[in-house]
Amino acid sequence: MSVARQLRFRILLLALFAFGVALDGAPAHSQKGQPAVYYPAPGDGWQRRRPEDVGMDSALLEQAVAYAKTQASTIPPDFSTQVETFGRVLGPLPKMRGDTNGIIIRHGYIVAEWGDPARIDPTYSAAKSFLSTLCGLAIDRGMIKSVHDPMKQYATDGGYDSPHNAKITWENHLQQTSEWQGSMWGKNSDFLGVEEFGRGQRRPRAIQEPGAYWEYNDVRINRMSLTLLEVWKKPLPEVLKDEIMDRIGASNTWQYHGYADSYADINGQRMVSVSGGTRWGGGLWINTRDEARFGYLILRRGKWKDRQVISETWIKMATTPAAIGPDYGYLWWLNTKKKQYPSAPATSFAALGYGSNTIWIDPEHDLVVVWRWHQDKSADELFKRILAAVKTD
Repeated sequence: MSVARQLRFRILLLALFAFGVALDGAPAHSQKGQPAVYYPAPGDGWQRRRPEDVGMDSALLEQAVAYAKTQASTIPPDFSTQVETFGRVLGPLPKMRGDTNGIIIRHGYIVAEWGDPARIDPTYSAAKSFLSTLCGLAIDRGMIKSVHDPMKQYATDGGYDSPHNAKITWENHLQQTSEWQGSMWGKNSDFLGVEEFGRGQRRPRAIQEPGAYWEYNDVRINRMSLTLLEVWKKPLPEVLKDEIMDRIGASNTWQYHGYADSYADINGQRMVSVSGGTRWGGGLWINTRDEARFGYLILRRGKWKDRQVISETWIKMATTPAAIGPDYGYLWWLNTKKKQYPSAPATSFAALGYGSNTIWIDPEHDLVVVWRWHQDKSADELFKRILAAVKTD
C-alpha cells in the first residue's frame, strides 16, 4: 500500500471513529465528543459489559449479588397468605411465584443478573408507577389539560358527583391524598373489615378534605385508573403496550390483568379497567428485564434513542415530593429525605410493590436495579454494596 493510500485509510478510520461507528453497532461517541447513550435492542439483544468497563469493581459487585441471593422473600411462593394479608381476592393469581432474582444496569449495559429474570410474576404496587406514566402521557398530549383539573371533568360514570369527591384532582390521586369516598369493584375506600381487607384493614377515621391527608389506598388508585381509561377510551394495557413497552423494545410476555368484574362501558364498548397492584389479584405480571427497560426509560428522562416517549417535564413532576405524607411523588417512592434508602443518593427513587418488587433508579450514578422477591429491609443494604462497587473518578 502506497503512503498516500495509507494516509487516506487512516483518515477514513478517524472519520468513522469521530462519527461513532463501533464494531458492535452501537455509537461510540456523540457528536459533542461525549460517550453516546446506549439503548438495548429489542428482545434478548441487551449487551453486557464487564464491571470495569463501566467504572465498577467486579469483586465488590460480585459481593453485592452474593448478598442479594441470601435475602429471598419469606412470603409463601404459592400465594397461600394472600387472603389473610389483603382480604377477599377479586382477580387471578398465578399458582406459584418465582425465586428472588434481579438485574443491575450501568450506563445502559447489564453488569449483573441473578435468578431467573425472564420469569413473569406479579409486580404488585410497582404497577402504580406504570399508571403514573400513562397519566403523564395523557398530560403530554393534552388529553388531560392539567394535573390540577378536577376528576369530575373527565369521569362520566358519576364517581365524582358528590360535593366532596367533586373537589378531587388528578394530582390528589397521584399523590395519594384524594380522600375519595365510595366503592370500586366491590371494595370500599374506608378499608374496614377483615374479610374484605385482611390484615390491611383500618380503623374508622374522619375523612379530610382532598389534598389534606395522605393515605396509601388501592381503592382510590383503582378509581383513578377507571377515569384514566375514560380519558384514553382504550384499555390501558393496550395503551401501555403501544405507547411505551413496544417503543422500548420490551417483550410480548407481560400481562396486565383486571379483576373478574372490573369492566366498564366506554363509547359502547366493554373494556377492562386495570388495578394499581395485585393486592386483590390481577395487576401487572411482568419479567425483570422488561421492568429494567421501563426503569431505564425513566432514568433517561423519558427518552428512548431518538424518541421522547414521555416528556422530561413529566418525569420531573412525577419525582417531586408532595407537600404532605411520606417521601412520595406521583405514585413513585422518593428518597429526598434519605429515609427510604439512607445509603443511597437523595435523588434516587423507586417503584415498589409487595413482595418485595423493586425498580430502583439512581440518576447520580446512572444505575437501574430491579430486584424481585426480597426481604423488605434488605434493599438499602444491597444498594449500599452496589454503590461501593462504583469507582470514583
